[in-house]
Amino acid sequence: MGGHCCDHDAGEAALRSMKYRRILWVALLANAGMFLVEIVAGVGAASVSLLADALDFAGDAANYGLSLWVLGMSVAVRARASQFKALCMLLFGLGVLATALWRWYSGTVPDAPTMGLVGSLALLTNVGVAWLLYAYREGDSNMRSVWLCTRNDALGNLAVLLAALGVFGTGSAWPDLTVAIIMASLAVTAAVQILLHAQEELDGDALGHKH
Repeated sequence: MGGHCCDHDAGEAALRSMKYRRILWVALLANAGMFLVEIVAGVGAASVSLLADALDFAGDAANYGLSLWVLGMSVAVRARASQFKALCMLLFGLGVLATALWRWYSGTVPDAPTMGLVGSLALLTNVGVAWLLYAYREGDSNMRSVWLCTRNDALGNLAVLLAALGVFGTGSAWPDLTVAIIMASLAVTAAVQILLHAQEELDGDALGHKH
């Protein structure tokens, strides 16, 4: 009886892993596509928030690919991958801040209609991916990092839409710059959470090997 239970549990775990792998592939392709759309639209509309979101989509596509690579590997390998992704998120946050400062200095006002249209498409994409990943949000640090990235992206897309409204209403670049700073803050906060979670897993794994 116990053997059958173990076989059943193993089968469920394998099925769950297979479903998660398929979801990651969908997320990878969706994020890669949105990166191309937003990088072109961001340059054309002179929007720092769209460019920031484009870079975020690129980072997430790389993150999903990395998650696919380490899926099924040891706890230590997955935790190290999480640390790498978290450091990328930190760099993304610093890059957004630097771009926002440059746009403030140049005084360029972005195109609000383009921001609104592309921001809406990005939001629909991220909400769809977040819905697929929701069941895996409480997994290991690697799964959690994927969920946090997707959640932050959806929040960032809402902020881009608000920025588009602000730019349209005021004729100023300030709403766009403010959103860029908010997105950078989200990236830094999530990165810290992932780094702490991954370190806990590494410490626990090291302790387990000692015993």
